[in-house]
Amino acid sequence: MPADAPENPRLRLRNVVRLLWVFAWTNLTSLLFAILIFIAMGVTDVIDTPIARYDLLLIAGITITAVLWATGYETTREVGVVLVFHLLGLGLEIFKVHQGSWTYPDVGVTMIAGVPLYSGFMYAAVGSYICQAWRRFDLRVTDYRPVPMTILAVLAYLNFFTHHYFWDLRWVIATAFVLEMRRTLVHYTVAERRLRMPLALAFVFIGFFLWVAENMGTFLGAWQYPDQEQIWRAVHVGKLGSWALLVTLSFALIATLKQYEGTLYGRHGDRPSVTRIGRRGGQRA
Repeated sequence: MPADAPENPRLRLRNVVRLLWVFAWTNLTSLLFAILIFIAMGVTDVIDTPIARYDLLLIAGITITAVLWATGYETTREVGVVLVFHLLGLGLEIFKVHQGSWTYPDVGVTMIAGVPLYSGFMYAAVGSYICQAWRRFDLRVTDYRPVPMTILAVLAYLNFFTHHYFWDLRWVIATAFVLEMRRTLVHYTVAERRLRMPLALAFVFIGFFLWVAENMGTFLGAWQYPDQEQIWRAVHVGKLGSWALLVTLSFALIATLKQYEGTLYGRHGDRPSVTRIGRRGGQRA
């Protein structure tokens, strides 16, 4: 076939389907930690166990983490990231439950201030996904500035606490994120094809699926909002934005790790960037 001949529509459709399948499968393998946690939630929701459900979920979370590390599915550094997110998430959970934002209806021994210790694994699952996706999709970023992104991510996390006492600045912070990331692209590989999308859009996509996951978690009774005490109802769609902001903290922390490993900025074949970081920084390429 001549080089300038139009592509066969069937072949084009087959290639698109293949790309979508590989993309979906790679995401599923990156979500293994989260999938196993949700399976544990589902099983403990329908089966009576000799120990309290929340205690069993904590054991399940620790076991899943240990097995994934022992089998090499997650590296030691990635397990460290998972631990950090667990602690950050647990701190947020304790504060939010104290404020009455949501509750944990079951009982357990391994609880602090009404919050089961397993709850941190729900946040850890986000960090695990980003670590796995970074490696499996061969992620790189261009026009990404770590310092302002990290500052905004920390402010977004702190706002989850401070908005109970002062102004809610989430929309101000979200606007600052959009401005900061207006040229930032994330590059990834699907079926040997190098693709890219705006980093801000990636955050929205992840936030959406986390909102879906939150609906699944509340449906399984893992925790509940005040308006779900009598009958389950979908989590308000406004939570999607909150998840998108929380994802930025996960990404900023993992980006710091990837910068240390030398796998943060665009590789050969990605669009080059001329922005420099610090006095020694070097060109992003």
